[in-house]
Amino acid sequence: MKMPPFDYACPTTLDEAVQLLAANDGAKVLSGGQSLLPLLAFRMAYPPLLVDIQKLPGIDAIEVTADGLRVGARVRWCQIEQDQRLSTAHPLFQAMIDHVAHYQIRNRGTVGGSLAHADPSAEMPGLARVCDCEIVAVGKDGPRAIKAADFFVAALQTALAPDEIITEVRFPPWRPGRRWAFHEFARRKGDFAMAGVAVFFDVDAAGRIVDPHVGAIGAGDTPLRLTGVEQALAGRILDDDLIARARTLASESVEPSADIHASADYRKSLIGTLTARALRDAGARKESFVENAG
Repeated sequence: MKMPPFDYACPTTLDEAVQLLAANDGAKVLSGGQSLLPLLAFRMAYPPLLVDIQKLPGIDAIEVTADGLRVGARVRWCQIEQDQRLSTAHPLFQAMIDHVAHYQIRNRGTVGGSLAHADPSAEMPGLARVCDCEIVAVGKDGPRAIKAADFFVAALQTALAPDEIITEVRFPPWRPGRRWAFHEFARRKGDFAMAGVAVFFDVDAAGRIVDPHVGAIGAGDTPLRLTGVEQALAGRILDDDLIARARTLASESVEPSADIHASADYRKSLIGTLTARALRDAGARKESFVENAG
């Protein structure tokens, strides 16, 4: 299908980009274009102006520091796949990328674009939520850091103001020895997930779970934290009984919608199954415990 008519701008400074958004009601940011351009092609979006941020400096790098991981909004999925530092700095983040669409999409799609699109079945919003990320945005009033828990408002809706542009995502430090896993199910590899679950936790010297994080995608209008499952895991030793309990709690914790791909009951069951698989895989990792975890 043909796209609707729109104007196009490619600013070279962040200030210029913000001013363009503020001065043009309904204008949209163009990053990798892997979500926005199909919406235009199907006439599901009619922005009067596209503000292309490909020339903005300083938002296309990955920084690993003692304070955590900083990922620029223009970082592409293929950069994350290829960055060897992430195998230790944030292996869950890197492993997730294998589930994102196909190679061609990963070569163009960006971190900031996925977050701003806020598809509740997409991997990046789910990871930001389960990892307690901060999403930094800049608008006419200056920069602000938005907690992932507050960023996703509803399906395809975020807390971004119309004139704001995401510039980076901040991940907390990743503990050595952390146990983690990511599982999702899609009809075909590269399709949007029917459901997915990310899990990570630390383990103390006695083998007890410390600071568990369990998140789900495809199970609601936004990415979710399964806090009931986390509370059941905390302070316990992971075994078959605990995994079975977590599976039941995960299924009971979500209220997914039905669509042409799956019923709500199927998705509830799928979240439980994926939670059990992720916990089993995370528990099987042979890293050592963390001193004074938590």
